[in-house]
Amino acid sequence: MATVVRTRIIRIGNSQGVRIPKLLLDQTDLGEEVELELQQNQIVIRSAHRARANWEELFGAMAECGDDKLLDSEVMVTTTWDEDEWEW
Repeated sequence: MATVVRTRIIRIGNSQGVRIPKLLLDQTDLGEEVELELQQNQIVIRSAHRARANWEELFGAMAECGDDKLLDSEVMVTTTWDEDEWEW
């Protein structure tokens, strides 16, 4: 059975907010930043999506498959800066 807790909407400066009881927070993995979404007259709270999450693992998988090659390498024109200054 789901945990249900009744609370009130309170004034916070010029906005309004809801205090989320520790009982509920302990049962989630919400961080300090969350996303709010309106779904069928309900407000859904979830952990904020982190941009670039798991990129290192995904790029590693691409490299293993040989999928990390430049697509335009045949038409690229390199300069002396590319050859002398750029570090990979």
